[in-house]
Amino acid sequence: MKKFNIRKVLDGLTAASSSSASAQSGNKENDAIPESLQSEHFQLCKTVRHGFPHQPSSMAFDPVQKILAIGTQSGALRLFGRAGVECYCQHESGAAVIQLQFLVNEGALVSALTDDSIHLWNLRQKQPAILHTLKFSKERITFCHLPFQSKWLYVGTERGNIYIVNVESFTLSGYVIMWNKAIELSTKTHPGPVVHISDNPMDEGKLLIGYECGIVVLWDLKCKKADCRYNYDEAIHSVAWHHEGKQFICSHSDGTLTTWNVRAPAKPVQTITPHGKQSKDGKKPEPCKPILKVEYKTTRAGDPFMVLSGGLSYDTLGRRSCLTVMHGKSTTVLEMDYPIVDFLTLCETPYPNDFQEPYAVVVLLEKDLVVIDLGQIGYPIFENPYPLSIHESPVTCCEYFADCPAELIPALYSVGCRQKRQGCSKKEWPISGGNWGQGTHSYPEILVTGHADGSVKFWDASVLMLQVLYKLKTAKVFERARGKEEKPSTDIVDEDPFAIQTLSWCPESRIFCVAGVSAHVIIYRFSKQEVTTEVIQLLEVRLQCELNDVGFPDGAVEQTPTLPTPGTTSSSPQESEPTPPTSTGSNSSDGPRDNVPCLKVRSAPLNQSPGYQVELVVQLLWVSGEPPQPITSLAVNSAYGLVVFGNSNGLAVVDYLQKTLLLHMGTLELYSPTEPYLRQPRSPRKTQPSGDIPPVTSCMSSLSSFYTESVKKLRSSHFPVYETNEGTNITEERCKSPTSAKMSRKISSPTTEHKPEMDTNNAFARSRSSSVTSIDRESREAISSFQLCDSFPRKTDPASAPGPSLWVGTSQGAVLAVSLSMPPEGDQRLQEHVGVSPCGTLVRLKGGVLTMAFLDTSGALIPRPCELWFEPNATDQDRERPKRRPPASPPAYSEGQYAVVCSEKQAKVVSLPSHSCVHKHNITEASFVLRAEVVQLAGGLCIVCFCANGHIMALSLPSLRPLLDVNYLPLTDMRIARTFCFSNLGQALYMNSSMEIQRITYIQETCDNLQEMLSELFTPVETPEAPNRGFFKGLFGGGAQSLDREDLFGETTAGKASSSLAQHIPGPGGMEGMKGAASGVVGDLARARIALDERGQKLGELEERTAAMMASADSFSKHAHGIMLKYKDKKWYQL
Repeated sequence: MKKFNIRKVLDGLTAASSSSASAQSGNKENDAIPESLQSEHFQLCKTVRHGFPHQPSSMAFDPVQKILAIGTQSGALRLFGRAGVECYCQHESGAAVIQLQFLVNEGALVSALTDDSIHLWNLRQKQPAILHTLKFSKERITFCHLPFQSKWLYVGTERGNIYIVNVESFTLSGYVIMWNKAIELSTKTHPGPVVHISDNPMDEGKLLIGYECGIVVLWDLKCKKADCRYNYDEAIHSVAWHHEGKQFICSHSDGTLTTWNVRAPAKPVQTITPHGKQSKDGKKPEPCKPILKVEYKTTRAGDPFMVLSGGLSYDTLGRRSCLTVMHGKSTTVLEMDYPIVDFLTLCETPYPNDFQEPYAVVVLLEKDLVVIDLGQIGYPIFENPYPLSIHESPVTCCEYFADCPAELIPALYSVGCRQKRQGCSKKEWPISGGNWGQGTHSYPEILVTGHADGSVKFWDASVLMLQVLYKLKTAKVFERARGKEEKPSTDIVDEDPFAIQTLSWCPESRIFCVAGVSAHVIIYRFSKQEVTTEVIQLLEVRLQCELNDVGFPDGAVEQTPTLPTPGTTSSSPQESEPTPPTSTGSNSSDGPRDNVPCLKVRSAPLNQSPGYQVELVVQLLWVSGEPPQPITSLAVNSAYGLVVFGNSNGLAVVDYLQKTLLLHMGTLELYSPTEPYLRQPRSPRKTQPSGDIPPVTSCMSSLSSFYTESVKKLRSSHFPVYETNEGTNITEERCKSPTSAKMSRKISSPTTEHKPEMDTNNAFARSRSSSVTSIDRESREAISSFQLCDSFPRKTDPASAPGPSLWVGTSQGAVLAVSLSMPPEGDQRLQEHVGVSPCGTLVRLKGGVLTMAFLDTSGALIPRPCELWFEPNATDQDRERPKRRPPASPPAYSEGQYAVVCSEKQAKVVSLPSHSCVHKHNITEASFVLRAEVVQLAGGLCIVCFCANGHIMALSLPSLRPLLDVNYLPLTDMRIARTFCFSNLGQALYMNSSMEIQRITYIQETCDNLQEMLSELFTPVETPEAPNRGFFKGLFGGGAQSLDREDLFGETTAGKASSSLAQHIPGPGGMEGMKGAASGVVGDLARARIALDERGQKLGELEERTAAMMASADSFSKHAHGIMLKYKDKKWYQL
């Protein structure tokens, strides 16, 4: 039974009476449009996470599987294999990961957390899961150790005790090493927490225990007593064994390294201070910073490697963290960009009792991952294939493009490969485990990120991977100050003056446009040739809301702005009245700044490499001591050759082909004088004395506060405006195109002498009133969105064809139209000027307008007109005239269109050219929409929205029927609101931390195929053979001695542990079930092959043992028969 929807009835009643007839006809047309998308086509789930792990705390490496695991302070696990193989999983408790231990070549990982729990992870499935959890209740975990090819995990605690856990059943053994039995009885103080546990490489029955106070104990597991005790005055941080098991090295808190002989516990064999200054009198060197970790690795053909972190002298306070590599007589100190969290030495063999043969060192930093090649002179680093440089500069904005032109990614890669770091190791990346997923979708996806340092990065985001393609540095366009004394006085930005505020990209034509925080816009063209630009084209614009007083003298009449009537165009440069030449920018101490940009454009020639090259720079100017407002919206259209941008003062239309300014006007001037929505200011604005310049606190002052704004100022962060208590009136002067645009490099717009005062006590807060008739709205209305397309900007005859137009959305919910008169293509386009004519308000919504799109009469999305890419630096003979991409179906939308508009509160579908609302949907009442897009899915079109309350919604088109509403992510960080973006084909992403990007999908088909698309961590690999003991070692017992841990720690011998020590939380299965849980046809076949080989080998061994037993039985039978015959005829007394 179909439910009755009262909301649609009320929506119909609120429609304008003048357009009721057209609305009814539009509804009839719209009812005939089939919609294939249904609720069952939608499902929300996370896919992959990219970037560097936020706040890393620990690291582990599987030397056989070649997999690296990193734990974080928030309980997250990131696993990395070969390029493109990465995985993310999370502990539910969110406690910090203090240690990770691989079950080498078993497809399992043990994690220890600060909440005193240890977990066993199954890595044999594409989405790792916890199999077992053991929660300690009485003691704090400080250190864990899992010997190679052992199922018994040693767990050290803060009280100095050591417990043993069976990793197969995740149960505690009754065998416990108590601290009071490990230390000497004469010791009067507690030794402190356990900081190290390891077994002797040559004797598994001897366990080395390091206590924080400086005591090291060699414990005999079989005899359950301490063999030797080694005492040192300084605290211990780490211990490393020599592979022969005769010596070990300890690192201490005073920067010393002590080498101990196992059989000589009285004193260390050697004590060195790697970075200590040796005194002239031969006394002990000066103490240094603690050596946090040391590793000692031997080689078969040369000197051993000793790698350590820390230990620098205290007089190097300003020095960065260092990693020291000691090899033979040489000591190399490698400076790191960030503090060192942990490091691991990668070796050729996983066996600790053999020559390790180290080849690389993995260094985990706070914000980077570095791998050092130990096999080359100078220790170069490997080129990192992972997308870990997202946070190289803070991300300020991002855009996500799916189903891009197929040739775009190769083009960006071809110019980006020249930007790779020089001097890296030529060897292959050593972390090479895992296999790529078998993705079902192969359409190109590109992510574009803007950063605080003015750089822009293009990423290949196809098939759930992320790889940087190309990096663009926009700061090269401007002059850089070398020192504080040379800092230009026009620069009002204290930090990050080149930060990217917003960006717009046309993938088909490769025209790229960015807007910076210093109120500048840069247009780029893509070229495969290197050029040198002698003079950068510059266009300066005075986009300021200059308002007259509203208070009039007696007898005066209030004036309204003179707006063009429909059908006329704004004046072109030939028709405009002569304007006085622009005055030079003033920045003296006795007057307000005027006609001064925030940044100075580079005056020297600019060498531009292949890639994106500067076409035009547009800068907003100071006006009468008031800085330009930040740009809130930006759009570029290659078919029209136009760039439009706006802020809280108004908008500007720039023709980047002719390098001219077509239009710049205040937002209020876009309204028709007769419209009911035209708002008048409430009180006059006083004139500011020229000598008194108030301090300016615009949002361009710093990006640091922009990153940490509270949720309460979320809306103001999107549209920063001044909330004034004094009304103002707009000027009558209409902006005109600048003169002499082609003759001079510096092009300025007309100036006015109005010097309005700025109230510095006002905050950047917007009214949350959603009523369109509220009298408490701000006096400035920001531009929030643009759309350039062929449409119907005016109510016309339906038989007329659509024309070029600009649709403008404002922060107060108004959608205004501007008609464009485009010259014919070719040479006329470069000579004749574009006509611009405002058409007034078309539709009104609650909340700021976020996005707009257009549908044809069949419900299909009308693509934006665009130009195909061409080489801009080609010669006249080789240059091909750019072709405009033809529309998909011209007859379908020449008869009519549907405009789709989505705001912070509502979504509307408007029939064109009648301008009647045919559908309306209130998205949210208690919250507001942060990001909305009209996306193309495989089954049709829909609107997807992300709200401030964490809900992700989808509405069908054109009926605006709800398809999805999931409470996904409560807004806890401004970064999420700033970076959340949707793309076509059901993909979305956002920055969940300052370093990581989380990708999600809201399509059921992608969720169903996610297992096939994800990469596989575990691959069947045979464990290397154990080192050969040799004849003499086997004869005289000099080789490694094994230990039957099962007999020693099992329940039969050791008994059961106390149930109050730890609580076991069982998982879905044991180790045997885990080994058979891996997915993937290739993995199954490989495992089956290995199992068959093992089975054949065991059957062969069984056959040999059976034959030996049969021969032994036959020999025994013959021997018994001979004895019987010998004594057969003898009497008992003859025996």
